[in-house]
Amino acid sequence: MTIEDRDEAHLVTHALAKDTLSKIRDVDTEQVAFRKGLVKLGRICGYEIIDGAMDTEYVAIETPLADTTGERVKGLDDVVIINVLRAATPFVEGLLKAFPRAKQGVISAGRDEEAGMNEDGEFPITVDYVKLPEIGEDDTIIVADPMLATGSTMCAVLDYVLEEATDFENLFVLSAVSAPDGLLRVSEAVPEADLLTVAIDDRLDDDGFIVPGLGDAGDRAFRTT
Repeated sequence: MTIEDRDEAHLVTHALAKDTLSKIRDVDTEQVAFRKGLVKLGRICGYEIIDGAMDTEYVAIETPLADTTGERVKGLDDVVIINVLRAATPFVEGLLKAFPRAKQGVISAGRDEEAGMNEDGEFPITVDYVKLPEIGEDDTIIVADPMLATGSTMCAVLDYVLEEATDFENLFVLSAVSAPDGLLRVSEAVPEADLLTVAIDDRLDDDGFIVPGLGDAGDRAFRTT
C-alpha cells in the first residue's frame, strides 16, 4: 500500500501519482493536458483508497474449467463522492473510474478573494449551491478538492456534509496538493476526517495561495485565465 502517515495527513506515494502531479505542476502544461492529469490523479487516488481503506471478502466462483475461490472488494456500492465545484470536477471524473457506482453530491463554495485573508489565515467563504445524496452508516464519503490551501473552503464544505451525514463508515478529504496550514485547520475542525493528499507543499503566500502549488487549478482546468 502506497499511503504514508504524515502527522495530520496521509500521503499518497504511488509513483504514478507523483509523476502525474509533477506534470500538472509545470507552468507549460496546457489546459487539456492539465485536465487529463487531474482525471488520472483522481483515478489513482481512488484506487489507493480502495487498497488502503476497504476490506475484501472471499467468494465462490466458477471459471470455465473449475470451481474456485476469488476475492472481491466490499463496499464499492457504498461510496459518496462530494464534488467541490468547480476545480474538483475533473478530479472527481477520475474518482468515478474507481467508483463507477458512487452516489454524487456537489457543493459550490469559494473564498472571497477581495476580502482577503484575515490575521488567523482564514477567508470568508460563500456557498452558492448544495445538493447532497442520502448518506448512510455504511457509506464511505470522499470530499474532493484538488487544492487544500488555508482550509477555509473545506471546513465550510464539511459543515454541510456533516449536517447531512450523522453516521458513516469513513470520511476522506482528498486533495492533490495541500498546505500545512490547511491540513492543521481541517484536522482540528473535523478530527473524524482522514486527510489524504498527494503532496504537502511548503507554505502559503501572503495571498493564501499554495507554494509551489499548481496555480489556480480551476482556471487552468477550465481555461478561464
